[in-house]
Amino acid sequence: NSAPPPAPEDSTKSKTFCLPQGNVVSVRTERGSSDPKDRVTVGIFGASDTQKEGGKGYSEVFAGLGKSLAEAAKKEKAETVAVSLPVPKGISEKETSQIVQTFAENFLLALCEDRRFLFGERADAPRCPLKSLEIWLPEGGGSGDTISAPASRAAAVADGVQVARELVNAPPNVCNPQSLAAYAESLAKENPDVMNVKIMDENQIEEMKMGAYMGVAQGSVYPPRLIHLTYKPPSASGGEKKVALVGKGLTFDSGGYNIKAGGGSMIELMKFDMGGAAAVLGTAKALTQLKPEGVEVHIIIAACENMISQTAMRPGDILKAANGKTIEVINTDAEGRLTLADALWYAQEQKPEAIVDIATLTGACMVALGKKYGGLMTPDENMATDLLNAAGTRNELFWRLPMATGEYKELMKSEAANLRNVGTKPYGGAITAAIFLQEFVSDKVPWAHLDIAGPVWDDKTNSPSGFGVRTLVEWVTQK
Repeated sequence: NSAPPPAPEDSTKSKTFCLPQGNVVSVRTERGSSDPKDRVTVGIFGASDTQKEGGKGYSEVFAGLGKSLAEAAKKEKAETVAVSLPVPKGISEKETSQIVQTFAENFLLALCEDRRFLFGERADAPRCPLKSLEIWLPEGGGSGDTISAPASRAAAVADGVQVARELVNAPPNVCNPQSLAAYAESLAKENPDVMNVKIMDENQIEEMKMGAYMGVAQGSVYPPRLIHLTYKPPSASGGEKKVALVGKGLTFDSGGYNIKAGGGSMIELMKFDMGGAAAVLGTAKALTQLKPEGVEVHIIIAACENMISQTAMRPGDILKAANGKTIEVINTDAEGRLTLADALWYAQEQKPEAIVDIATLTGACMVALGKKYGGLMTPDENMATDLLNAAGTRNELFWRLPMATGEYKELMKSEAANLRNVGTKPYGGAITAAIFLQEFVSDKVPWAHLDIAGPVWDDKTNSPSGFGVRTLVEWVTQK
């Protein structure tokens, strides 16, 4: 589109205006025309103190611009959107690429709408007919690769985030262990050059003596499924660095006999208790498009439900995990760590050089850090640094909490078993959960635990966030 013609003289004399960051206005290209085709959408956003910090300081601004421009595109029913990104002068080409990726990711994600469970007018409303997005940089802002490479990466990551969102958003009568396994199988089938899958049923799980996992699963009419996806690059030589991503896969959590009760229990939202599984499956989706070299990724999910029935585990039961340790069940609503215990053991059996687990594990983490931050716990300094850098690069918020093994490990001791599944004191719950998980990982294997109970769900939009995918993709692809 050409630039708009000059406005009438009396409308421009000594008039200025300022909009908050990320705001978008629609400017008519022909005075008096009401045709949406005669408009060009212009993004206007101002400076902020964060801009003084360099390219990373702009991530929130350009994320906001991407979202706002997408909303404008939907409103205007635009087929083509072109944007000139006013990147700061003097920043590196790498920082410019990060800005492009941040903008494009957020633009693409804001266009996505999950209407699978709607009917009528809301389901049939026209979708944005967008066919292309053009991104321009100012003169000297970088080469063509500064746009094309991060834009392609943004498309792959956005696809992964949207997969995670849709998996979490599916209600528990739609998303169960079998359907989660079916998605993993379809992903491998569609990408046989880089992905293969192994799905293990309850008989195979029992053969591996995964008593902690089976203890949680035994109360549901849906039998468990242990999902193991493996990504290998197209030109795999056998010398790739091997890592494992373990996602908590509770497709519904009633709390068991310690049932979630009361207004603050969020039982109606417990479809999001497989947010960790969704994050690692979304990461797998992104990897099938990015196809990073030099890394082999094992994606592991112990999928099941935590329900109440005559076969469900009871408070006081003692379960035996695959590594031989016994666990006294004090609270049936501390079930995620039981499934993760056996999943972490299984991940370790794949001989990875590093393991990351991601889970909507504790309300305590939400109490400590709120709804915007995930908790990061690890005894390994390099893992902490790498994951925090990956999260910061991709604009996801994590805060490192101490492992505090020396101070709090005593709280996890049981008189009747090797461990109890909750601490003896009502504090430090996020930390004691991580201490519990550490019992199932060798201290020779670098490991980190990500608790995303808070940010998995966006209260502002009342929808899933897809949190964790961007951090995990960044971490894996930097290996």
